[in-house]
Amino acid sequence: MPCKLSGWWPNLLGDQWELDFGVVELFSALPLAKLGRNCGSLDDLNAVVANSVTRTHFSTICLILVVSTLIVLLSIQQGPKATSHDDDDDLKESPLLPEKFEQESIQQVSGDQDEAFKWSNAMLSWQRTSFHFQPQMNWMNDPNGIIGDGNKERSKVYTKSPLLHMGWYHIFYQYNPDEAVWGWGNLTWGHAVSKDLINWFHLPIALFPDKWYDVGGVWSGSATTLPNGEIVMLYTTRLSNLTELQSVAYPANISDPLLLDWVKYSGNPVMFTPQGIGHRDFRDPSTAWLGQDGNWRIAVGSMVNKTGLSFVYKTTDFKNFELLNGLLHEVPGTGMWECIDFYPVSLTSTNGLDTSANGVGVKHLMKVSLQKTMKDYYAIGTYDPIKDKWTPDDPNEDLGNGLLLDSGKYYASKTFYDQNKKRRILWGWVGESDDQSTDLLKGWASLQGIPRTVVFDKKTGTSILQWPVEEVESLRSESYDFDKLKVEQGSVLPLNIGSASQLDIVATFDVDEEALHSIEEADADYSCTSSGGAVTRGVLGPFGFLVLADESLTELTAVYFYIGKGIDGRAKTHFCADQSRSSSASDTEKLIYGSDVPVLHGEKLSMRLLVDHSIVESFVQGGRRVITSRVYPTKAINGAAKVYMFNNATGTSVTASVKVWQMNSANLRPYPLNEDQL
Repeated sequence: MPCKLSGWWPNLLGDQWELDFGVVELFSALPLAKLGRNCGSLDDLNAVVANSVTRTHFSTICLILVVSTLIVLLSIQQGPKATSHDDDDDLKESPLLPEKFEQESIQQVSGDQDEAFKWSNAMLSWQRTSFHFQPQMNWMNDPNGIIGDGNKERSKVYTKSPLLHMGWYHIFYQYNPDEAVWGWGNLTWGHAVSKDLINWFHLPIALFPDKWYDVGGVWSGSATTLPNGEIVMLYTTRLSNLTELQSVAYPANISDPLLLDWVKYSGNPVMFTPQGIGHRDFRDPSTAWLGQDGNWRIAVGSMVNKTGLSFVYKTTDFKNFELLNGLLHEVPGTGMWECIDFYPVSLTSTNGLDTSANGVGVKHLMKVSLQKTMKDYYAIGTYDPIKDKWTPDDPNEDLGNGLLLDSGKYYASKTFYDQNKKRRILWGWVGESDDQSTDLLKGWASLQGIPRTVVFDKKTGTSILQWPVEEVESLRSESYDFDKLKVEQGSVLPLNIGSASQLDIVATFDVDEEALHSIEEADADYSCTSSGGAVTRGVLGPFGFLVLADESLTELTAVYFYIGKGIDGRAKTHFCADQSRSSSASDTEKLIYGSDVPVLHGEKLSMRLLVDHSIVESFVQGGRRVITSRVYPTKAINGAAKVYMFNNATGTSVTASVKVWQMNSANLRPYPLNEDQL
């Protein structure tokens, strides 16, 4: 006979119900003691033996619905009001959903990979961001030739990186004008301008593949502003057989603030693939810097066998280039180096430096985009201007083996020096993580990350700090303060702020000091990427935020800290972003990103999240580490998008102070501009 529920469960449901034992195991809701005496042969799920559990019953479905509803109601408490709280006694937190439920939810979300998800127009339209730069339609990738402010008096030593032209920031980018997929034969340079790096005007395409040397596309490159105000674009072009060459273009009218028209140099191409290099392995010239001999230098990425490397060329006129002996740098096993960025950082100042700066108190950062991993790596080291050679400070943290610029979805990044505000600004391409067929449905693909300032981290002395440009704060609107929220172990705490699709979140966390010091060893070998995500419970983590979450927590993106402790008693902090339950769709990436992050003595744990529909950019410890996530909820959209705090640790509570801003949308408008907008 069927297994029956006794006690208060039948009273709750109004009758006795037959129960599939798998449901009991899944929800961890009923101990076996609650089952009636007639529950023999529980392992016979096919119901072929007397007294076994029947496999499918309508009543079981009803029970699942009731039990799951109860679990959700018991697991999520009513969140705090958007005011300061000095006394948290009124915040009664509930346990997280049981771990088995969490794991099963992941399996359900992952779905059948062979079956395409049926996206609705509402879902796809919601994915378009509101304050990140992206084209009106079609495909975009690498940022190119970014031009900063040139209104200031020029340096007496004439060392100029890209500058803003006549009050306008310019961004150029790889663009396929025909469809929302990458197409090597039709790559052009899209073009847009802005006064503040946030609100943009889309301009006509700047460069088309219309010459014999660029029939294979106009690829990535960089801008350099010369002492006489002339702007030079160096960029990669491809022949029909995919041979990569370097070419030059100039503005047709330098007095035009919008730089609408461009002219390709009649002597193109100006650089040919060096001897011994594969014809497809020579690309992405850097911004030029001025050497001690008065000649300009540029770096170009390449590889020999599996060794990634950078050539250095010199020129006086950007028409004739000489390949120098030796290499700027090389690292065996790293493969093709793309989109090299090479610039100085000050060891003493928070200001950025002109690309040609060198001398006392200056180090040089080298960044490469590794084609084989689609990640941007960087290292800080010393540049010898006589030998034109760069050496990393720590050989164990060399390019491809050490620091990531961003642990998430971020590639082909490029910086420029903004002389107007004396800062170095970083841009990066943020690709899609869904299926190409979905991009074709929505008609666009890819974003640029929010521009970030870059400075040397004087506290660690080994890394940089990346932080959203201050201009993004102009979009902040209504704010909500949550002060000294105590988040007990095993709890979820909703933040009642209304819709949570466009947010700027700043938070600090205090871990229970007694718990932290009393634990001798915990999760010493923890790794974000192999940990199992936010459902994996440890003594000192995870804890943080659930963003773009629906009310039932079946969809969510977790951004969190996890603290491990070695046998030496030293704590090691990890910062992670878990996308494993970010979408119910089966055709999206559900990766877990992250790394360890240095937390120095006296520092509180801190993070800042920029949430903008299908992108979440997460900055930790003032930008010491960054994670960019692309996520595609199907339920947590529009008014159904929520934000929660959580603490899934087993051995500590955390106290958090949080400020959340709703974010207005930026203006991205098409050309032509009105006269009053010039």
